[in-house]
Amino acid sequence: MKKDIHPEYKKVVFLDTSSDYKFLSGSTKESNETIEWEDGNTYPLIKVEISSDSHPFYTGKQKADKVGGRVDRFKKKYNMK
Repeated sequence: MKKDIHPEYKKVVFLDTSSDYKFLSGSTKESNETIEWEDGNTYPLIKVEISSDSHPFYTGKQKADKVGGRVDRFKKKYNMK
């Protein structure tokens, strides 16, 4: 590999905001937030909406969507019932 053209690969913690599931993995993603992991070290925190803990394909069941679909958002935006 050429030097100084690739992003830095480091360990980060991903947080699934829909289920509060956390996992430690390697990534080139940057974050200003940090979290102390189970091993006592501090890692950058990356928040994601869906992970294997909350995705219906992996869980085998459908979870209620907190945000709502397009129609629900449209109705809310224009005060329709």
